[in-house]
Amino acid sequence: MFATYLRALTLCTVVAVAGPAAAETYANAHLLVSAETIASRGAGAAETDSAESRPLVILDVRPIEAFAKGRIPGARQLDPQAVADPDSPVEGALRPLDEIAKLLGDLGVSAAADVVVYDDKGGFHAARIFWLLEYLGHRRVGLLDGGIQAWTAAGQTLETGKPEAVTPGDGATSRFASALTPRRHATADWILERQNDAKTIVIDVRPSAAFAEGHIPWAKNIPWKANLSADGTMKPAGDLRAHFEVLGVTPDDNIVVHCQNGLASSHSYFALRLLGYSKVRTYHRSWSEWGAADDLPKASLSDG
Repeated sequence: MFATYLRALTLCTVVAVAGPAAAETYANAHLLVSAETIASRGAGAAETDSAESRPLVILDVRPIEAFAKGRIPGARQLDPQAVADPDSPVEGALRPLDEIAKLLGDLGVSAAADVVVYDDKGGFHAARIFWLLEYLGHRRVGLLDGGIQAWTAAGQTLETGKPEAVTPGDGATSRFASALTPRRHATADWILERQNDAKTIVIDVRPSAAFAEGHIPWAKNIPWKANLSADGTMKPAGDLRAHFEVLGVTPDDNIVVHCQNGLASSHSYFALRLLGYSKVRTYHRSWSEWGAADDLPKASLSDG
């Protein structure tokens, strides 16, 4: 299936970061998309010479005000908090999955589509949509390396004003049918049951100060911002791999990533997937749930 994906996408040309060397170094380089790749293909366009021609759906995960001021032509806006349940006592908890499926379908995401996601925060918001799509079973998804800033830095033009509506008549809207992938998702119980498993590693990607105040006792603190270079693009593969391996995180491990509310953890989930780590999942309810639960163990660096 994955090989078919690579043939079908010119998002399979999706290699695109800083050049051929980067494409050769990341194990899953196709997950990282360049501005040039998007520009050469264009939103909504299909590869007519491919046996499996697919439309390209570009999701802009920024507030509507930023989207209206300037976006990649043809992009569709998805509010950064659209998939979160506003009524949940757990910050960042997901809406019911049928609601998320409808939201994605209304944006044109379907089995027929390739998807690229971007924001203006180094992938902080876009990565949650990447993780969510993989969890829901959609494999043809990548992130724009460097976000909207990389698009403009590459000399690409922006579209402004009110976007064209996505209508059933253009074939863009289609029911999004999720096929859950449990190995991409973790719960508090899943983590607790494996606390003595040496091959299961919990990574807390929050800043070190937040980790010091309280954390899962057996978690490793590997802050997510170290995934990025100074320009907001992903670090070169060697540096990114060292960021994890120096603390003993290897591709052989079962890895669960968490943060405060499911956003930053998704960024490190993406980084690990980019490096080719296959056994990685996100605890999206994160410290917001664990830290508030009286029956879950906690530690702080002041505990001695």
